[in-house]
Amino acid sequence: MKRVYIFVIVFAGISILPGGCKSRKTKFVTIGTGAVTGIYYPTGGAISQMVNKKYDEYGIKATVESTSGSVFNVNAVLNSDLEFGIVQSDRQYQAYNGLAEWSKSGKQTELRSVFSVHPESITLIASGKSGIREVKDVKGKRVNLGNPGSGSLQNSMDVLKAAGLSEKQDFSAEYVKAVEAPGLLQDERIDAFFYTVGHPNGNIKEATSGRIKVFIVSIEGPDIDKMLENYSYYAKSTIPCSFYPSALNTEDIQTIGVKTTFVTSKQVDENIVYAITKEVFENIEDFKLLHPAYQVLTKESMLEGLSAPVHKGALKYYKQEGLDKYIDTKLIID
Repeated sequence: MKRVYIFVIVFAGISILPGGCKSRKTKFVTIGTGAVTGIYYPTGGAISQMVNKKYDEYGIKATVESTSGSVFNVNAVLNSDLEFGIVQSDRQYQAYNGLAEWSKSGKQTELRSVFSVHPESITLIASGKSGIREVKDVKGKRVNLGNPGSGSLQNSMDVLKAAGLSEKQDFSAEYVKAVEAPGLLQDERIDAFFYTVGHPNGNIKEATSGRIKVFIVSIEGPDIDKMLENYSYYAKSTIPCSFYPSALNTEDIQTIGVKTTFVTSKQVDENIVYAITKEVFENIEDFKLLHPAYQVLTKESMLEGLSAPVHKGALKYYKQEGLDKYIDTKLIID
């Protein structure tokens, strides 16, 4: 009896096409975003779709992961758990300079910026009957500041500090995710919540559409002006009241905010970063149609709000297109 030996040969990362041709090795990348109800998640989804459409050209498969936000994304990118992350501009600044959550671990010099996206406003949503009409009115109230690891938490703490308030002494603080806050407000378990986000936003629409009438509080005044002088990554912004017709507001809301940025690690392949940068910038008009918050985007504005050095893959594209002139020269180091 003859023995038949079957040999199975496994090729890692490649496949054999008809006719004996080998396909390229697939490069898998994951983009860390935020809560599925925010803008980070669809932003990551839009970027991944652009890249995946060009799989035959780049051999890249991009996926999106919902995460707890900016701090998580920075750390996951630097730990190689994610290739890219969507991060608030203030968190990018703090990580690269070893501040806030990174004060003990030190400067995160492997962090690299790719581009910025939409502006995000620090938003304070309060129940109408709470009487909160300015930041100082949260004294003695129950307020959600944002979940640990989120950019919203640091932003709300910065605003409250500027107003001379402490969560340990002046009010009752909660630290839950933004997706949970509208329900808590409508159930009257909190009086207000902070959320740093681009507008219009589904979470805030939910908060303004329930039984409890709500007011979106302006964040402005001399204390806030001084805060803007101390923190260069914050800037004034306006939320049109027309975005939230069910709210009690009759005038646009004046506040401050940051920018959303797209970051990676110095270690991520130059060709991958180049491909993603190219697809986003060359399809910017289609990208702008995906959300009202993107309408203000220009190629020049997408190079503002960066504080970590620009990744060499992205810089390669910007130099080819003559866009590098819009980048702060201090961020060109590779």
